[in-house]
Amino acid sequence: MRTAPLTKQARTDALDRLRRSTDKDAELDVLVVGGGVTGAGIALDAVSRGLSVAVVEGQDWAAGTSSRSSKLVHGGLRYLQMLDFHLVREALTERDLLIQRIAPHLVKPVSFLYPLEHRVWERAYVGAGVALYDTLASVNGAKRAMPIHRHLTRKGMERLFPDLRHDAAIGAVRYWDASVDDARLVETLVRTAVSYGAHAASRTQVVKMHTTQAGAVTGAELVDLETGEHLDVRARAVINATGVWTEQTEELAGTDGGLRVLASKGIHIVVPRSRIAGNTGLILQTEKSVLFIIPWSRYWVIGTTDTPWEQELTHPVATSEDIDYVIEHANTVLARPLTREDVIGTWAGLRPLLQPGTKEGTSSAKVSREHTVASPTPGLTVIAGGKLTTYRVMAKDAVDFAIGSRATTLPSLTHDLPLVGAEGLSVFQRRSKAIGDRYGWDKFRMDHLLHRYGSLLPELLELCDEDPSLALPLEHAPAYVGAEIVYAASHEGALHLDDVLMHRTRLNYEQADKGVGALEQIADLVAPVLGWDAATRQREIDAYVARAEAEDRAAQQPDDATAERVRLAADDITPLLPLGGTDGPGGNPGAGLKPGSPPGRGTATPVGT
Repeated sequence: MRTAPLTKQARTDALDRLRRSTDKDAELDVLVVGGGVTGAGIALDAVSRGLSVAVVEGQDWAAGTSSRSSKLVHGGLRYLQMLDFHLVREALTERDLLIQRIAPHLVKPVSFLYPLEHRVWERAYVGAGVALYDTLASVNGAKRAMPIHRHLTRKGMERLFPDLRHDAAIGAVRYWDASVDDARLVETLVRTAVSYGAHAASRTQVVKMHTTQAGAVTGAELVDLETGEHLDVRARAVINATGVWTEQTEELAGTDGGLRVLASKGIHIVVPRSRIAGNTGLILQTEKSVLFIIPWSRYWVIGTTDTPWEQELTHPVATSEDIDYVIEHANTVLARPLTREDVIGTWAGLRPLLQPGTKEGTSSAKVSREHTVASPTPGLTVIAGGKLTTYRVMAKDAVDFAIGSRATTLPSLTHDLPLVGAEGLSVFQRRSKAIGDRYGWDKFRMDHLLHRYGSLLPELLELCDEDPSLALPLEHAPAYVGAEIVYAASHEGALHLDDVLMHRTRLNYEQADKGVGALEQIADLVAPVLGWDAATRQREIDAYVARAEAEDRAAQQPDDATAERVRLAADDITPLLPLGGTDGPGGNPGAGLKPGSPPGRGTATPVGT
């Protein structure tokens, strides 16, 4: 299969195709609104059925919830406590598909310890739950993707995690799940969809749905935020996959029906890997949520929280109280307590949790993560809920619903469709040492590159062959080589420095300076690819520095409202249009209405319940 690069020109070509859709014979089959993991998955599902498809996103790909998760592909062990067996089985099946077939380069096994405080009843209770977890992963009939869980004594537990406090547990159960770079998964989904013929345009905001006099949706009005141009699009089906913006996007169609979604904030902190001695992750129960201590490359990722979010939706932030909460709960089991000085990065994301009819009196921690598909008006399909792990099932269900009876003759193929970079991965894994020797890369860097690019690595090597200096580490961000930065702009759809530091790399939270020290070199590498002049280059640098400083100040504030005001002092490089209401500076990818605007009611079809 030809692997299509996400270039600046490819985006221009996609917008040209969208303009042509107003001709009756060029009408799209499906227009997907939202470029997170669900929208990207829908675009791939639809195009692989032979449909004409476009996907648009008001920000960068994965800029919302899909780049701010716990980076886990998992069944959701805690959902067993809620007796949500179907959701756990579904998620475990998807987890194993991703590891074995769909994205083995991106999704990697990781083990966790569940510390035990009581010798008899807790070991029996937790052991039974984890055994059920393993059993649910085995009932799909495929070869197991993960080892079976094991019970550990205190000594066995301490060998795996030396920095676990001696009095914190009498033993542990070790089980397996998987981790993923969530933003890279989304970018890879978009690129796979484009390689099969989909059209994709980031920084393109839907500002209105076109409807007939009877209220049926026939397309949308878009704005290219890079140029300010308005363009009309015709599509037989429009699918709203905007997550926490679901209600606002529904209202663009002028309908009072649809789904109700609650935004719940979860934050994570990042500390250096050397700060905690351990070779596996930890999972801890807290009074509000589950806390994970996750090994992630050169770092530990620790989170999360689960609190209502009532501010604007585009820039959720971690507050001082949030950070202290995570540190405090991690310290209950760590032999060497963490301090604020150990934290080199944070991020905050919003979970789009479905509401069962009314928001009043509902705790977000109790809301099911199952997804629902609805059609508030003909021509418009809405999907919400779910989680990162089950994106493929959500995409399948949304497309099935949108195309109706045609789904029988055009069934989904994505259960057996590898993402770009997956095919041939084992060949490059075997050639890893020879490639590393040629370019001066050690085993750690080769593991890093294969994890990020898989069998697409030769495209990166071509850049290094053309300019050997690109094989060298960045001076102030040595985890990345120069070719990765160029590739972000030449092949992965990055249009701005924000995109490179937030989503193509993760320098925004991997380094204490948020990557600011490397900005000049990064700007020099991407400027020729994106055609920047000196003024544009400086504007990009200034915008990212302002963002980084605002995020640092926000993390020192005591509450959401204060932290959000501080964060919004920094302007976005391509601000979203605030439409229809006052959703704060920058608006949102939907209608710009305040969270909690009355969504009305529609006909909803629960899927997979």
